[in-house]
Amino acid sequence: MGTALAELGRVHFVGVGGVGMSAVARVMVARGVVVSGSDAKDLPVMRDLARLGARIAVGYDARNLVDAETVVAGSAIRPENPELVEARARGLRVLHRSEALAAAMAGSRVLAVAGTHGKTTTTSMAAWMLRGAGLDPSFAIGANIPALGVNAAHGATDIFVAEADESDASFLNYRPLVEVITNVEADHLDHYGTAEAVHAAFDEFAGLLPSEGLLVACGDDAGARGVAERRRAALGGRPRVLLYGTSADADVRLLLEPSGPSLEWEGGKVPLPLSVPGTHNALNAAGAFAAVVVGLGAQPEAAAASLATFSGAARRFEFKGEARGVRVYDDYAHHPTEVRAALEAARGVAGEGRVHVLFQPHLFSRTREFAGQFAAALSAADTVRVLDIYPAREDPIPGVTSQLVTDGLPAGSYAPSAPQAVAELAALAVPGDIVLTVGAGDVTALGPLLLEALEGPGGRGESDNGA
Repeated sequence: MGTALAELGRVHFVGVGGVGMSAVARVMVARGVVVSGSDAKDLPVMRDLARLGARIAVGYDARNLVDAETVVAGSAIRPENPELVEARARGLRVLHRSEALAAAMAGSRVLAVAGTHGKTTTTSMAAWMLRGAGLDPSFAIGANIPALGVNAAHGATDIFVAEADESDASFLNYRPLVEVITNVEADHLDHYGTAEAVHAAFDEFAGLLPSEGLLVACGDDAGARGVAERRRAALGGRPRVLLYGTSADADVRLLLEPSGPSLEWEGGKVPLPLSVPGTHNALNAAGAFAAVVVGLGAQPEAAAASLATFSGAARRFEFKGEARGVRVYDDYAHHPTEVRAALEAARGVAGEGRVHVLFQPHLFSRTREFAGQFAAALSAADTVRVLDIYPAREDPIPGVTSQLVTDGLPAGSYAPSAPQAVAELAALAVPGDIVLTVGAGDVTALGPLLLEALEGPGGRGESDNGA
């Protein structure tokens, strides 16, 4: 099933600046494929690809295809895009991004990480641990990983680690040997329609494993555990199913001890020297460890020890800087469960300090479905400001605004403008506090502005002696 990499010929990526698209393009360039690409904006990753030998254009134009034989596009690219129109008019092969990644992974031992939350960090940890254990995997991840230096690479071994995106069910295009399912919750209902359809898609994903494969699922999450139990019931012991988490029946058990977290499994016990905060990250590490050690044979002590130098993925509780004693972090959280986890991590880091959150809802459909849950999650912060909805790929839905979220929060939580929100939070923050920008949209750009505001005369971040 699928298309072999050698069959693709010259490949053109529509929307090559996207983090997921650029990851596939980077791997293909490294494997000798002639690559071109375009995007609406001139993004830094495009210049990286150009330096590697790809032909890159800014702006969409049918002429960008030139001699392309295969065109790759993601779900965010609209059918009327002039390059897609030209590709179809010329009868070129048109692949979804996931199909192109599947072609790049063909012939490898594939570790695919899926889940409603945590898959980017878990994928990154798996690639990092494999490297730490002396194995050099290829990988493609949906975020830049500062510790790895890139979001994708062609490795020296036959192992390929990939983040498997469930948002449009495109993760069903992969053929993994090992799978990690971090959790399963209702999300992306604009595509699936119902929570039941989301769970069914993960069941189908688990069903992709060969008889010699391994399914690694989080026993602490009801959705992931459900997938694992249904696979066990349907197939017995083939493929193997393994649970990780804090529960007593976990095959790889996370122990949260006063001396620090550790992992216990049939092969022994190892400390887990995490440098990223939050119980959710300890669970992510447990899942990655189970996959690379049990599923791919990595040396356990070396794999676990490598996490001491893992600094996290971009936009996953990423430290942006400190000004006048106030620390600013940025997190990609765009589902209520993710927002709760980000705030839990922030509380752990802030200690006695306060937590101030600048939240940008992502997608009208998601805001409509989860507005009350977002408000409940955000209520854990000391101060909240909510920006207008970031539409991404969606058109507005009548009656769906950020007010659906702020209706469940204290008066004044709605921020009519980003500059106003930045100014208000900078004025409220004092030394020891944390300010957290949250959301999958362009709210990430406000971190540097918060630092500037904190350093300015409007910020209260200075110490009592004015230093």
